[in-house]
Amino acid sequence: MARLFDQPRFIAVEGPIRAGKSSLAQVLAETLHARRVAEPDSNPFLDRFYTGQPGAAFPAQMWFLHERYEQLRDLGNFDTPVVADYLFEKDKIFAYINLNDAELELYNRYYQMFRAELPTPELVIYLQASPEALKQRIRRKGVPGERAISDKYIEQVSTAYEHFFFHYSASDLLVVNTSDIDFVNNNRDLQLLLKRLAEPVHGTQYFLPLG
Repeated sequence: MARLFDQPRFIAVEGPIRAGKSSLAQVLAETLHARRVAEPDSNPFLDRFYTGQPGAAFPAQMWFLHERYEQLRDLGNFDTPVVADYLFEKDKIFAYINLNDAELELYNRYYQMFRAELPTPELVIYLQASPEALKQRIRRKGVPGERAISDKYIEQVSTAYEHFFFHYSASDLLVVNTSDIDFVNNNRDLQLLLKRLAEPVHGTQYFLPLG
């Protein structure tokens, strides 16, 4: 993996819930002796949002927006490599799914102001997965708050991610199809992915190991 940081000093790992982004970010940070920036947790509005309580979407979204901004604003000049398990722009993916027009107008004022102050990753790794694979992993993981997430919402999120990354061009992008591999629990799959990440990524490239 030594060659990976000859170029990128800031890597972001992205994907919908249970795609494996936090697990991969942790492995990369340990392998590359990089600083890891973990997705902010403890959102006090999230459980209420997942259970469909009226009015919970906007405060949940604004909480994430502010926390992600605070984390990424303080990264400094990248003397130490950074691996983040989210891309700041992902916040807007969920805003467009969850917020009504009036809420979205207010949200966008803050989003634009925050985004202008933040660095852009040199490399983004998008962990792609089918809605069916995500549903199975959510059930298998059994996190209490996630049990309330509807199949329809998972499908919405998956479609929104596909649309966003189909048009993404701000960084070099490696799209990894994880529907049929399990790098979290299968070391062979993990090693294949790490081997690919030791090679340069230019523009948008795709990785799907065979067999």
